[in-house]
Amino acid sequence: MQIQKAIDRKKLDEKVVHMPWFVQQFIDYKLPDLSPSTLLEYVRDYEQFFSWLRAEGLTAAQTNAQVTLHDLETLHMESIVGYRLHLTTRTESTNSKITVSRKMSSLRSLFHYLSQIAEDENFYPLLKRNILAKVEIKRIHKPKDTAAKLKGKILEEDELTEFIAYIAEGYGRDIADNKQALYAYELNKERDACIASLILNSGLRVSEVVNLNIDDLDLANKLIYVYRKGNNDESFKTPVYFREQCRDDLAAYLTLRQARYRTPKREKALFVAIPNGQKEGKRMTKRAIQAMIIKYAKRFGKPYLTVHKLRHSFATDYYLQNDIYKTKEQLGHASTETTEVYAHLTDKTMSEAIERRVSG
Repeated sequence: MQIQKAIDRKKLDEKVVHMPWFVQQFIDYKLPDLSPSTLLEYVRDYEQFFSWLRAEGLTAAQTNAQVTLHDLETLHMESIVGYRLHLTTRTESTNSKITVSRKMSSLRSLFHYLSQIAEDENFYPLLKRNILAKVEIKRIHKPKDTAAKLKGKILEEDELTEFIAYIAEGYGRDIADNKQALYAYELNKERDACIASLILNSGLRVSEVVNLNIDDLDLANKLIYVYRKGNNDESFKTPVYFREQCRDDLAAYLTLRQARYRTPKREKALFVAIPNGQKEGKRMTKRAIQAMIIKYAKRFGKPYLTVHKLRHSFATDYYLQNDIYKTKEQLGHASTETTEVYAHLTDKTMSEAIERRVSG
């Protein structure tokens, strides 16, 4: 089991025991089909909902685990409307429309399972009345809308190579007066440039980058083997191509990985760091990579750029030279509907390029 999956599975196991028995049954039912990280989000959503039911006096339960099927069966539409209002207006940090939609979808999945799939010893549904069946959950993010939000917040054309070069050299010039920052930068610049280069030349997700091992790399054939999201076969890794430029960046990083980060032979991770107060290189965390990209992006003049937007940047660039099916395959999307975002983005990119040529 890959690293992040194992961590999320452990957290899921710890949390689910504090849920009602019927939620535990639902999670067991979903485990073969959904990743532990998705199910962990489900359980967090149920924690929030059950806590709200208790706070509103809609259940006599003292703990979330004591919430009953009868409590769910006897909910009025008014209560569901109240919960949606709570999510959008009454929480400390108001949820976005997408987050509210996801949280309501989590509840819908549970209620659907209890009313349509699960049954008691007499073959009757566990939940006799499903209030969530009356709730319409609109699809929030259409590809065109997502594309509009991404416009101006990703790297385009020459910016992809410029950003990698900036990490490799330019950032050092910008912080030359800060000796402490400069020391850390000199230590990590090859590694950091290599990570940015890999994402911008392959479209890997940050979780896929974090989970990479040395053995997953095939420099000669410009291939990297990853566990792809949604693929539950733990024995199968998907080969993903990276572009020529990245081969040099990977080769440069590999020459210093062991010595510079004092990486022991037992550490199989491709990308390593020496954690504060420790003496040996260990696998980099997702959070460390995310923070690292944000740090460089701000100085580069693209404050909206994140590690996930590097993936979007690659995808937009790749789609300009390939069709939607090749782009879908390269990115590991489950359907072409997700990939349509880049069709909308490249439409704008092409129209702007034509305008530049006409006015130039």
